[in-house]
Amino acid sequence: QLQLVESGGGSVQPGGSLRLSCAASGFTLDYYTVGWFRQAPGKEREGISCISSRGSITKYADSVKGRFTISRDNPKNTVYLQMNSLKPEDTAVYYCAADRDYHGLDQKYDYWGQGTQVTVSS
Repeated sequence: QLQLVESGGGSVQPGGSLRLSCAASGFTLDYYTVGWFRQAPGKEREGISCISSRGSITKYADSVKGRFTISRDNPKNTVYLQMNSLKPEDTAVYYCAADRDYHGLDQKYDYWGQGTQVTVSS
């Protein structure tokens, strides 16, 4: 069974950091583009970052550019999202998604995780 599992969420103060992980099971992420998305309360889900299968292409939403970094470790079948300088407006449920085709920040991915909560508050 193909599955994506996010971890690393939690509560942090403004200016703090978190690293999210997206681990795949039942398939190999090597050939998949992986995207990170988030949904804040009362808002639509938005794409914030993605990385191509070989890691040669990365993309960021303007809202996180310069603060978040996406990376992948294919031998570990895991993609990471390093989040620095967190702001209260980053509070959301964060999802990872995977697809063999490149969709950038569009939500056309075939496989989705269940999400992990990130709360930024003083």
